Amino acid sequence: MRAIIVAFLSVIGSAVLADDLADAHRQAVSGRDSYWNCLAREYQRQDNRNMSGTDFTSLIARACPSERQSFRVRLTEYLALQFPDRDSGSHMTDANNAIGLAQKDVATAFAKHKAAAK
Repeated sequence: MRAIIVAFLSVIGSAVLADDLADAHRQAVSGRDSYWNCLAREYQRQDNRNMSGTDFTSLIARACPSERQSFRVRLTEYLALQFPDRDSGSHMTDANNAIGLAQKDVATAFAKHKAAAK
């Protein structure tokens, strides 16, 4: 009887963990989308048209602080559930790298668009 109870509890525990992981993934994706949408709004602002690439890169690095932090937290939480054996500092590094790559993509698109307009 104890074996059946232990097996049942482990199956339920696995299902709960899977639900937590799926929910954390949805939240991380939602955070990513919010951050990207905010960066896209910054990219499209009319007063950015006359900026240099360096100035725009600095602007993007400072833009969307709440969305950026929300994405960082949600992604770090998801990675902690997905890879519980890894150091939490590595999850933070991965989240910061994802943010840096998003900023780099927007700045690169700005530079290419500006060069094409010349």
